[in-house]
Amino acid sequence: MKKIVLSALAAFTLGSVAANAGALKLYQDANGQVFTKAGEGRTLITDKSVPVFAKADKLKFSGLTYIGINVKDYSDDQETTAQMEIRRAYFQLKAYLLDDPKSYYRVTFDMSKDVTGDEKLRAKYAYLYLNAILPATGVEIGLAHRPWHDYEEHNAWYYRSISKILIEDKDHGPDLSNSADFGIMTKTRTKYFDADIGVFNGEGYHAFQNAQNGLSFEWRTTAHILGVNGKDKQTKKTYWDASFFGQYNQKHKELTFNGLEVGNEDLVFGGLHTVYNQPSFLVAAQYVYSLDTRSKQITTGTTADPVTSKVSAQAGSGYSVNAEYRLGEAKEYRLLARYDSWTPQRKPLGQTSKKEDTGYILGAAWDQNRNVQWVGNVIITDNEKGSAKYANNGTAYMLTAEVKF
Repeated sequence: MKKIVLSALAAFTLGSVAANAGALKLYQDANGQVFTKAGEGRTLITDKSVPVFAKADKLKFSGLTYIGINVKDYSDDQETTAQMEIRRAYFQLKAYLLDDPKSYYRVTFDMSKDVTGDEKLRAKYAYLYLNAILPATGVEIGLAHRPWHDYEEHNAWYYRSISKILIEDKDHGPDLSNSADFGIMTKTRTKYFDADIGVFNGEGYHAFQNAQNGLSFEWRTTAHILGVNGKDKQTKKTYWDASFFGQYNQKHKELTFNGLEVGNEDLVFGGLHTVYNQPSFLVAAQYVYSLDTRSKQITTGTTADPVTSKVSAQAGSGYSVNAEYRLGEAKEYRLLARYDSWTPQRKPLGQTSKKEDTGYILGAAWDQNRNVQWVGNVIITDNEKGSAKYANNGTAYMLTAEVKF
């Protein structure tokens, strides 16, 4: 058992207790166990740090929370809504268990609202990362990252606190995929090239995987054109990346008609993305194409049934462009903008043509310090009349604090 001193964690964990209970005294016995009451064999802890024991060489804790106010004024007759939000709250532990200092076990807990509005806590990630199983290549095994989301959020779109990326957006995007799933993924990192390639259940970390569903093959390949990996270093580096990403998910959803299974649908999509960054500005763009691959066509009389499952609704094409400009001595002030467009392949019921869904984001951000970022923004959802998502139209006014440690 190795002692690990976690001063920051102790301050965070015990601070709330101390605030309610006054001065909090801690006691330690000969085995290193910590108590809140004095007793035989226990000595008062005077050091600010608190010892913690683990069967690991090192433990690393971190947290990330999005706290916000959201006022949405809908375009139709829906009533304007206003609410305080904790959009996400993550708490993460990495345990370094092996001789290789870059190999670890990670578990991340995620608090978010379910469809009823109730706050739920679930595991977002729980995987073992093994470094250098092949030259420049490691592997994640378990409830792991999917190839694309993490890359875009740490290299091109830094404002997950206010909006998901295009392929995950539900209000005006295709909602193709979420960011974690049960599977195995290899991660290759070189100066000029990255590749994340994996096999997953395919339904995502908070969806049901039916025994009849097929597995999903997913990938991302990225060329670092300038030989620079810019991850999370946007104010310090100049980089230019070009990526190809996608997913081939066999038997993603059962295809049913009148309660009977009549086939399956695959979810197949691919995308091209590029980002150019300098310390003072960033610009990024992407194009995504998703196929409708119904293995059997359902008919009612002589007319093909256009409404069969979620996958058909996800087929289509679209693009997204985002940019930011940074000011201040430490580039602590940001102006940001993004435009999304998605056109589903399927025509909405009662419509004779396809309908485009669009979203606009305009905002400003301030890095108060390395732990707290403030973002004020508007999101305009402007889906074409007749679209299946037309009811989402409106303008959201948001103020957000991103808190991390």
